[in-house]
Amino acid sequence: QVQLVESGGGLVQAGGSLRLSCAPSGSVFSINDMGWYRQAPGKQREWVAVITSGGSTNYADSVKGRFTISRDNAKNTVYLQMSSLKPEDTAVYYCNARLTPTWPGYTSDYWGQGTQVTVSS
Repeated sequence: QVQLVESGGGLVQAGGSLRLSCAPSGSVFSINDMGWYRQAPGKQREWVAVITSGGSTNYADSVKGRFTISRDNAKNTVYLQMSSLKPEDTAVYYCNARLTPTWPGYTSDYWGQGTQVTVSS
């Protein structure tokens, strides 16, 4: 069964940088859009960034100019490079991908387990 596995979270000071990574653990036939969401304590999950299979990107206004999403299609991996981090970026970050596993062969949305990012002031 395919799962999305995230890595790269941690504790960083304001103004610092972190890079998150996410890749599926099982066999995948194809991957469409890949993206990142985040959920801060006491708040709803919010969309952060998305990248299409062709490499087009889009960002939430709150992270535009500071975060960069990218993907390596050969590795089925999506990255989120976060720079100029602020305390308000503190949240659990979730990877999302619309993909087709080798089996069963239908397309669905998949989520990672989440990785904690904490930005200290």
